[in-house]
Amino acid sequence: MSGGNGGMPIDPESGPADRRFPGFVYRRGSEPDPRFSLANERTFLAWIRTALALLAAGVALEAVKLPIQSGLRFASAIVFVCLGILAAVQAGIGWVRTERALRDNRALPAPALGVLMIVGIVCAAILLVIGLLL
Repeated sequence: MSGGNGGMPIDPESGPADRRFPGFVYRRGSEPDPRFSLANERTFLAWIRTALALLAAGVALEAVKLPIQSGLRFASAIVFVCLGILAAVQAGIGWVRTERALRDNRALPAPALGVLMIVGIVCAAILLVIGLLL
């Protein structure tokens, strides 16, 4: 029996999970309710949007000359760019950890870098406030 898969025979014992990427996520456990996987994907995309916003904030701080002391503005921009990179990493790590937990019927994990993101954003904001006051 063959289908729309380039003439390759379909093994009735293996489902589409056997061919999905990344295999180290999809080849374990059982298929969760699609609503949970889609919610996990939306969370991934929210982290990606956050990463893009943080990267844009860092770039904008240096591209637009604001009345902020230049050293502190640059330091804050660097913090925002680093946080943007961390948010993108969190998106990937979080998606994998959550999808694996769903497939293994385990409790969902907490964000791996959540506390670090909070501390970084507070530090960047403090640098900006100090830079405005000087």
